[in-house]
Amino acid sequence: MENCALIVTHGQPSDPAAAEAALGAFAAAVATHLPDWRVGSATLAAPGALTSAVAALGPRGIVFPLFMACGWFTGTHLPGRLADAGGAAWRIAVPFGCHPAIQDLAVTLVREAMVLPAGHTDLILAAHGSGRSDAPAAIATFVAGRIQRVLGLRRVVSAYIDQSPRIADLRDFDEGSICLPYFAASGGHVTDDIPAALRAAGFAGRLLPALGVDRRTAAIVADALRNL
Repeated sequence: MENCALIVTHGQPSDPAAAEAALGAFAAAVATHLPDWRVGSATLAAPGALTSAVAALGPRGIVFPLFMACGWFTGTHLPGRLADAGGAAWRIAVPFGCHPAIQDLAVTLVREAMVLPAGHTDLILAAHGSGRSDAPAAIATFVAGRIQRVLGLRRVVSAYIDQSPRIADLRDFDEGSICLPYFAASGGHVTDDIPAALRAAGFAGRLLPALGVDRRTAAIVADALRNL
């Protein structure tokens, strides 16, 4: 039987078409590494997208959640949405941000961005956070600690848009500092909210693109699907 994968993410309710197009391009990039698979995509914010994708791919396959944490969305909300879309038999993989290879990539991106020795470099790992669940902060804190252990930076802080410590409340990040958005895509949080919060914090360092837009992520996702 042909292997099928469906890459799913939140999307953007304010602009569902743009997020759908971006996710479709990412799914196409993943598919180049999986020539014997059919790979589709759907955002939860686009009306009917999940139902259409399941109908096109068939009754079974693997859903790869392009989410950063293992929480309510991937454990409760997504299974319910899949069942409603006719995909109750689809298997849900470990979310994007919880994969060790993605976390390794975060370490690599920080290492590549460093302009000062590790002992003089500070990092903000910018994440969404949540006022309802500990899971998003837990994974960001874990990854921040992993980066610190591997690279030995002077200071590593995980900070958030939706909970404390908030990015806007941070202080004393100089020109050698780095901010890595721990996000799967470049939506409004990455393009608008994080830069605004960094300005409020007086951040003088370098803001990197979102982790998920790095060209290496498509191969990592493909490898994760292949090994399930």
